[in-house]
Amino acid sequence: MEQAARQTRQRVLGYAACAGAGCLWGMGFYFGKLALREMGSNHMVLYRFLFACIGFLPVVLLHPARLKASEWRALLTASLLGIPVQFLVQFYGLSLTTVSHAALMVGTMPVILAAGAVLFAKERLDGLGWLALAGSTTGAALIVLGGKHSQTGRGPSLVGDLLIVLSLIVALGWILLNKRLMQTHSPIVVTAYGILSGTAMLIVFVVLRSGLPPVHGISMRAWGALAASGILCTSTSTLLWNWGIHHVPASRAGVFLNIEPALGSWLGVKLLGDQLGPHAWIGGALILAAAITLTTRGHEEIPALLE
Repeated sequence: MEQAARQTRQRVLGYAACAGAGCLWGMGFYFGKLALREMGSNHMVLYRFLFACIGFLPVVLLHPARLKASEWRALLTASLLGIPVQFLVQFYGLSLTTVSHAALMVGTMPVILAAGAVLFAKERLDGLGWLALAGSTTGAALIVLGGKHSQTGRGPSLVGDLLIVLSLIVALGWILLNKRLMQTHSPIVVTAYGILSGTAMLIVFVVLRSGLPPVHGISMRAWGALAASGILCTSTSTLLWNWGIHHVPASRAGVFLNIEPALGSWLGVKLLGDQLGPHAWIGGALILAAAITLTTRGHEEIPALLE
């Protein structure tokens, strides 16, 4: 009985951690768009991860990595995919489209994640689970499409939207590799060393391609947005997400990724001066129903990822 209660408690906390990560990630596009007003996408992403590293330095000092050579290769591969590749592509796409459209594209991630977990990780998802994911993604789309875009400023673009989707496909590799590493190492170690190594790669790429990031002439509003996106939307959210999927199946945790487009689209609407219509309420109800369906139903034990 005690073991069952402990497993239930860990599962609930795991879902809560994934939900918290989704909320924090939902603010990322909004903060990113504020910073993009004063600098290019490459420098914005670099500053975001430099701020994120501040929170992880104490973790590295207190938790030395004890990884085998093969595990270091997996960690570095995940870091390359999850930080320089994913974020540079994603925020370049954001610079070409609107916050609302970027948020809509993120709504495809739970389906990508669930499909990847089933294909590569041998996780099992029944028909009702797939229906819940589809309903959640549809809800995210309704929230974004229900708003009336303002006529001022740069509008959405097909290239920008497709780059967002491409970055999500890249993110799938990062998620699956991290999940495999967390079978034998703590989430905090995998997260900290992954962020720091990925940021080191990012520094090299950005400085060689775009030069040193600007320091003078940046407003306090932009600095605040960069700090929030790094500390809250990157370091804190990644810790919560990695801890969460360590305790729950990735295919079921994927539904909480739809909090990001829901919240992100709402912030985008506020930023762009759009109005939320009845579609937003319907979309929110779909997301909530999907979350309740996936987190309250019993499920089978899931095999370890990529064993």
